[in-house]
Order: sequence, then structure tokens, then C-alpha cells
Amino acid sequence: MTEALLRVSALRVRSRDAALVDGIDFEVAAGERLGLIGESGSGKSLTSLAITALLPDGLRATGSVRLAGVETVGADEQSVRPLRGPAAGVVFQEPLTALDPLMRVGRQIAEPIRRHLGLRGSALDRAVAEALDEVRLGEQRFARAFPHELSGGQRQRVAIAIALAARPRLLIADEPTTALDVTVQSEVLDLLDRLVAERDMGLLFVSHDLAVVSRMTDRVLVLQRGAVVEEGAVRQILRAPQHPYTAQLVAHARVLDAALDGSGPTDVEGRR
Repeated sequence: MTEALLRVSALRVRSRDAALVDGIDFEVAAGERLGLIGESGSGKSLTSLAITALLPDGLRATGSVRLAGVETVGADEQSVRPLRGPAAGVVFQEPLTALDPLMRVGRQIAEPIRRHLGLRGSALDRAVAEALDEVRLGEQRFARAFPHELSGGQRQRVAIAIALAARPRLLIADEPTTALDVTVQSEVLDLLDRLVAERDMGLLFVSHDLAVVSRMTDRVLVLQRGAVVEEGAVRQILRAPQHPYTAQLVAHARVLDAALDGSGPTDVEGRR
């Protein structure tokens, strides 16, 4: 049996006083797209941070997370660092805080390519240019720009290029479009969808937005107060949610869709 790209078993994340993630289990295989959805405080982002051992100080993970076959829970930084990039790339919610404000974009993309793929000189320059072209920022001026000189959508494209620079097998996207307006959000989602498909990557997509999760994933885990309350195929959960909390999310997504469109509610398949 092929080893899953990511296998999470009985994952718990605790602060000193409380359990913030309480016994989560799931797997992501190559080419599979899994969504984690829940409101703020549900534990979805803490789960994504625990996978790559990036939890904030004061929080502790227990259980098991095997990323590309390597256990990351309890592992030291020296063991986990080589996995960030080749095994899993991460796209965070706010690219302006994820990017180095004092470093030009081209150099930031070059760093993981140099570190993990070992490219230097003209080969490295070509790889950076290809990475920017892949996210539709192929003009040379983008490589020379600083993050503050770019729009929010352009910065998120740069963040995606960095996350994919070391050719990861798994992409973790944690609320990657929340800070963007609706038009730019759609463009970034289209970009992620295309790149994940072209590279046959696994995708772990974290969001509070059921409509976005249903667009990007095939299977979903619904989290409430740190625990999974429902899981299954996206379409099945949209058609017939079993848990009251999931039903609330589905109802909210339908109302929001109707409000944004202005032409009445839709059913779960998008028909009017």
C-alpha cells in the first residue's frame, strides 16, 4: 500500500488550560483534495500549523502526524525543516506578513530553490523566472519588486510561487484568499486549482467558507470547537448535512451566494 502524503492520527493541540484540537484523524494522498472547514476558533488553522511543526509558543501537539513518512509531532526543528518545501508547501492567509518586506520577490523565490533543489547561477535565475511565469507574473519587473510594491493578489501569487518552488507533493493552503476581494479571490483559486491539477499534488485546503471549499476540494472535514463533527464527500455533505452545525454552514453559504448574486437562492448544484 502506498504511503499517504499526509497521515494525521489522534492529533491534539493544547494550550496550558484547554484542548484546542481534540483527536483529529485524516489522510491526504497524491492527487487528493481535502478541505478543513469551520468557524474561527474551530481548530482548523492550528491543525495545519501542527502538521509542519509551526505552532505558536505555548501550544503543544500530541498524537501523530506523518508527513512524507516522517513523524513531525515531537520532532526537532532540524528534522522538520527539510520537509517544508519538498514535502509540503504552505500558503498562508496574509501574504504581506508571510513575505520578507526587505527582500526582493525574485530572491525570496530563489531561496527554497537553492536550498532544496541545489540550483545556482543561470539555472537558478531560469527557475525563478519559470516560477513567476507559472503564477502569471512573468514580467521581469516582478522579480525586482519588493512586496509592498505589489497588489494583494500579486503578493498572494508570489506566496504561491514560493510554496511551490521546491516542487512539493502536498500543498497546504490556509485561508489563502480571505484577505482578497471577490474578483481577485476567484483568480487566485483558479490558479491554485490549475497548479494542483497539473502537478498532481495533494491539497489540504483550510477555510471558513463552504462555497470556496466545495469549489476546491472533493472531501471535507467539518470542525467545531476542535473536533470533527462531520466528514465525507463535499457533494454529499452539501446535499444532506447530518450535523446541525454543518447544516448551518450549508444554509449560510446558500444565503450568501444569493445575496452576492442578487438573483435569488441557488441549490447545492448551483442551479436556480
